[in-house]
Amino acid sequence: MIVQLPGIRPEIAQQAIPDDERVWVPQAKDVWFRPLLLNTVTGSWCNLLRVRKSGVLSRHIHPSWVTGLVLKGAWRYLEHDWVAVEGSFVYEPPGEIHTLVVDEAVGAQEMITFFNIHGAMVYVDEAGAVTGYEDVFTKIEMCRKHYRECALGEGYVDQFVR
Repeated sequence: MIVQLPGIRPEIAQQAIPDDERVWVPQAKDVWFRPLLLNTVTGSWCNLLRVRKSGVLSRHIHPSWVTGLVLKGAWRYLEHDWVAVEGSFVYEPPGEIHTLVVDEAVGAQEMITFFNIHGAMVYVDEAGAVTGYEDVFTKIEMCRKHYRECALGEGYVDQFVR
């Protein structure tokens, strides 16, 4: 007989693109993310990434794989010649260094992409020197700080943490 074990956290079922702008957490100039799942057990997270006007998510590398699905607009990597347009699925292999950009070259005013990130994001400069780091725990802290400052309350992020 199969039975459900005690202590399982409830599922998450929410509108992904929120009506309340405060849910979007600033990440860089013209770049925000909306947490959907912050999994402290697996070290992974799912979020929407939104870029308005022209924006750049700094040059980075993932030690594990990443998948994305473009919901609105378009984006590209400076290091590649393809463009991810609305409806595109993207798989990023572990160890690839890339720079996500939304600019005039893709003709988008706003981009929203669902990303499923496993492990960390390590920001690097042109020489490969580490300039920053993000993982599920730093994402949670970014959310706590933002939600505290925007009056949603730092505990608002807890609904996305598993």
